[in-house]
Amino acid sequence: MAKSYTMKTENISTLGELKKTGYQSKSIKDELRDNLIENIKNKVNTFEGIHGYENTVIPELERAILSRHNINLLGLRGQAKTRLARMMVNLLDENIPIVAGSEINDDPLAPISRFAVELIAEKGDDTPITWLHRNDRFAEKLATPDVTVADIIGDVDPIKAANLKLSYADDRVIHYGMIPRANRCIFVINELPDLQARIQVALFNILQEGDIQIRGFKLRLPLDMQFVFTANPEDYTNRGSIVTPLKDRIGSQILTHYPEDVETARTITAQEAKLDSRQSESVYVPELAKDLLEQISFEARESEYVDVKSGVSARMSITAFENLLSTAERRALIAGDDTTAVRLSDFTGVIPAITGKVELVYEGEQEGADFVANALMEAAVKTLFPKYFPKVEKLEKQRDETPYDDLISWFFNGDGFELLDDYNDATYKAKLDEVTPLDALIADYQPEIDPKDVYFEKEFILWGLTQFKKLSKYRYSEGMQFKDPYGSYISGL
Repeated sequence: MAKSYTMKTENISTLGELKKTGYQSKSIKDELRDNLIENIKNKVNTFEGIHGYENTVIPELERAILSRHNINLLGLRGQAKTRLARMMVNLLDENIPIVAGSEINDDPLAPISRFAVELIAEKGDDTPITWLHRNDRFAEKLATPDVTVADIIGDVDPIKAANLKLSYADDRVIHYGMIPRANRCIFVINELPDLQARIQVALFNILQEGDIQIRGFKLRLPLDMQFVFTANPEDYTNRGSIVTPLKDRIGSQILTHYPEDVETARTITAQEAKLDSRQSESVYVPELAKDLLEQISFEARESEYVDVKSGVSARMSITAFENLLSTAERRALIAGDDTTAVRLSDFTGVIPAITGKVELVYEGEQEGADFVANALMEAAVKTLFPKYFPKVEKLEKQRDETPYDDLISWFFNGDGFELLDDYNDATYKAKLDEVTPLDALIADYQPEIDPKDVYFEKEFILWGLTQFKKLSKYRYSEGMQFKDPYGSYISGL
């Protein structure tokens, strides 16, 4: 990192002492640029914990920082836009000096406010200074329709005018808004299109010339800011837009995206899910269950029932994973099991996480949120099934043998098979062991499977075959029933 005088700050409390150290002022964009250069040279990952952007978003973001640009992160919800902006704080010097008492973080060597200029003129090298840590150099505002120019830029404060016995023509009666108070800081405006056009216009001069205008004052404050905006493409048509001159003043627009593969999505979910330590220790999650959970999000982003323009946030997988473990944990507590493993039937517990995170189109609303959530889970099973077991062909000749003949015959000759939700682990395993052809399928096609994953894959085979119409599945309040789709009809005849 660049030189930040971290070890000396406690001994430096006046402007004279600061000058003796040889400290040189630096703009915030130069701070970010210089420290990023050091990180790149030293192979330090500035954006640690951001996954899936290594070859797309992060290189573009680093190029924008090196170019000293203000930045707009454009993407659907749940794509780590705000997190990226917050992590830019790590590129700031650890501490910077400010004039003590300054409302706008005046640089002692380059003051811009009337307060700081007059104080330094009066006290000279005895001017008191304080130090601002980089964690305090981040300001954030969610753009909402009720935001005013006074909120973000400033306005005349009549109470201050009365207390100081000043007229409204004196610039000392100004109350600074959020942006001036964030001088020498990173300032983030989230959901920029939601900001009214007249408020966006107020940002023009700040981005281009670095100054602000409040009411009729001849006020020029060359603010030192790093702006980061976030926007959702959906907002351009549904609620508002970014006015063209403002877009023109934003140096770099960077497109974010969702994880491109299940493995990356799994990494994000594992990192972000908030789990109780007892939950992690008592509930085992098979690898296939983790893949299946992530595949639900991928199916949602392609579903005809889900509004693609709205997006499917990565938060859906995170909250679904938390729900999944809680479902297994609750079942184990009721059954009296000290430990348990996630079952495929536990996935019914993730439905609330799905229904609360997807925006449905008209067809989805007609079918209902629960139906759509179940359809997404079944689609995920169908997509993953051929990756683990032989593909089920749509058209098979009557005499063709398939790997699933023994299993289908087992159901054809039986009265069906039930898996209740409240089975304890011993009963659950015993019930699945009754379906003996499942053992042969796993031995043939998943010979190296972890023994702890066997029963999840047994249930997965049953669910998979229902998606290819080889078995039928019925959900009722106590559990799940699997049957041969034609056996009961033929036996009736």
